[in-house]
Parts: sequence; C-alpha cells; structure tokens
Amino acid sequence: MPGPTGPEGRVHDLALLVRRPDGAPAAEVEVRLEQRSHAFGFGCIAFGMPGAPGEGPGADAASAADADPTSPDAADATADAPGLDELWLDLFSMGTVPFYWRWYEPDPGSTGAAQAWRTVRWLREHGRRVKGHPLLWHTLAPPWLLDLDDDEVERTIRARIRREAGEFAGAVDEWDVINETVILPRFTAEENAVTRLARARGRAHVVAMAFETARQADPAARLVLNDFDLTPRFEEVIEELLGLGVPIDAIGLQTHMHQGYRGEEQIHEILERFSRFGLPLELTETTLVSGDLMPAHIEDLNDHQVPDWPSTPEGEARQADELVRHYRTVLAHPQVESLTYWGLGDEGAWLGAPAGLVRRDGTPKPSYEALRGLIRGQWWRDPVTVRTDAEGVLRFRGFAGGYRVEALGGAAEAQLDGAAPSATVTLG
Repeated sequence: MPGPTGPEGRVHDLALLVRRPDGAPAAEVEVRLEQRSHAFGFGCIAFGMPGAPGEGPGADAASAADADPTSPDAADATADAPGLDELWLDLFSMGTVPFYWRWYEPDPGSTGAAQAWRTVRWLREHGRRVKGHPLLWHTLAPPWLLDLDDDEVERTIRARIRREAGEFAGAVDEWDVINETVILPRFTAEENAVTRLARARGRAHVVAMAFETARQADPAARLVLNDFDLTPRFEEVIEELLGLGVPIDAIGLQTHMHQGYRGEEQIHEILERFSRFGLPLELTETTLVSGDLMPAHIEDLNDHQVPDWPSTPEGEARQADELVRHYRTVLAHPQVESLTYWGLGDEGAWLGAPAGLVRRDGTPKPSYEALRGLIRGQWWRDPVTVRTDAEGVLRFRGFAGGYRVEALGGAAEAQLDGAAPSATVTLG
C-alpha cells in the first residue's frame, strides 16, 4: 500500500555533464537549473480547447450514441471563458483529442481532420504530448456503417485506422486504439456494425485487426487498450490478446468516480492486478464530482443524467481532498505513466456532473488549486543555481522530466528520467 507522502519513486539522482563549445568539461561553473516538464503524463481532455472539434467530453457513454454534437452538451463550453486555455496549459502536459468516428466522419469520406489538426497543432505548439481517442469504438460508430456487409465493415475499419493514424503520425503520440472491448460483443444499447462484426468474427479478431492496422500506419505511436471494466474480465481479455501477439503498448484504466472516491486501497489493488502484465499503465479517464454523489445502486452511470447537477462548497472541499489522495496513490505506483483527468470544466461535462476542476463560470475550484499545488509545487523543482564539479558534472535530485540549463552565456534543454538519469549538454 502506498504511503501518504506520495510518489517518492518519481524522484531520482540526476546528472548532467556540461561541456563548453570545444567539448571540454565545464568544471566549477555556476549553472542555473530550471524544471520545465514532468516525465509523468499529467493529462486532460483537450475537447473545447482553441480549435477543438465539437465532440463532447461525455462521449464515453452508451447514451452518447444519440447525442447531438451541435448541442451545448457536446463540447466543453467553458472553453470560451477568459483564461480557460491558460488554466489548462498551466496544469497539464498531455492532451487527449477526440476522434469519435460518428462525429469525425458523419458521411463517408467527409472528415473532421481540419478541426482535429487545429487542436493537435495547438497542443504541439505548446510542447504538449498528444493522445487520440479512440480509433475504434462500438459506441459512436457511424450509422452508415450498418449498410455494409461484414467484409466491407472490416475493410472500412482498416481504412479509417490507416487514414487517421497515418495522417497524424508524428503529431499524435499515442492512440486509444479500441475502446471498451470487454462489453463489445454483448453491447445492446444500440445496433452497431462494430459489435456485429465482433459477434461474427470474434472480439480478439476485431481487436487484433485494429492494433495491427494502427501499428502499420504509425510504427512509432504508443498503442493503448482502454476499458472501464476493471474486473477480472478485462484481465482475461488482455491475457488472450497478449497470447495472440497483439501489439499492445499500454493498458488504459478508466476511473470515473461519480458515485464516490474508490479509496486508496481499491485503486492500489487495481493497479497491482493490472501491473502483472508488465505493461505501462495509464489512468485514462478520471473524474471526481464536487456535488451530490450519484446513487450507489445505479449500475450503468449513463442512467443518471441530471439537467442541473450543481457543484457545492461541501462537495468542492471533498473533491479537492480526494483528488490529492488519488493522484498521490497513482503516482506512488511505478508502473503508471500517466493520469488523464476527464474534463477541465463543469460546462459540458459527461452526464452533466460537476466533475470539472473549474466551475461553469470559469473560476477554479479548490481541486484545481490543490492539483496545481502538487504538480507545480510539491512535485516541482524551483529554479536554482548550482555548481558543476571538477569533471563538469552537475548532480542533483529531482523529478524525472525536462530541465533547462543556463551557463556560459548559453542555454540547453535536457530530458532526464529513471531509465536515463544522465545527459550531456553543450553551453556557451
């Protein structure tokens, strides 16, 4: 069980060899050191950020299949509030961009690539990592896919994955390749061609086809298998797929907590179970509400959508406390490489829940300030001036990530982490 002090394992003994322009070690030189980024992926959906497509943060829901992408609930409307983009950039290093097929390609051949590119470029211009979500999902599959026979459906799925993964290669760092495979063959909320194909040819066939096509389209991208079902059923799916050689790079675990915080012990137990596969873990979809909790008897969260679900002072205090506890627990586990919060603002949040870190009026909640206190405070190294040793090496302890080094009238960037705790920079 992780201790209350959080992610000590993320701090490393780091070393930088500083060289002069002629290659000689810069011995006994004063160096200004400034942390610029974390190696850990502090993520958030970028839906509604400048130039973002209109797909809504609530798209990961069975009922979203009937959603109108032009409605207020289909986008994070707080993106229009002054300063929301600055609030996003001040906190997060990784953005998830929506590629929901139904809205991305409402008619065959007519895609939302231009809108997606605006969001991707915005993130890249600000030095953020980019994740695409998702390449394939039974929910929000385009209705026109139902008009095709199974052979045509499979060819069309392959073409869709090749097109998006290929076009955004080098710009989108990773993909949720296929979403929610545990429920895929037994999904009954609506008829869709992806579930039909899985029933006809097997779930493993559909998943393997999606991953293999994505790998061919972009060999460098990280490919994630993402699910909300964190029971042994998901473990069985992973075991089968790995046994077949499906090229899964990371396991995505959704933790929407509209019914209350699961607690440190349960979160740790989940991470321990899924760590046995030896793959990196990503907490892909995290939410904690700052109002009344969803009743515990509700099995499908989509069955509880409240038109006016307010954030309350008591709920905001609880959300801030639980958020800190959750992040500390997650970062304390060495196999987790990222945690994505599912929505900066309450406006347009999934199921109308007050799950954002920013209120509908655009003002930050205590949870935003608490998370910033971790990411930019306790887990951030203030700029400091230190001296290299006689061999020109700068040694220090710090969080894995990017650092800016200034000395001898020059500056350089260095990336340091547990796997590569040393680097060389040339200054002057």
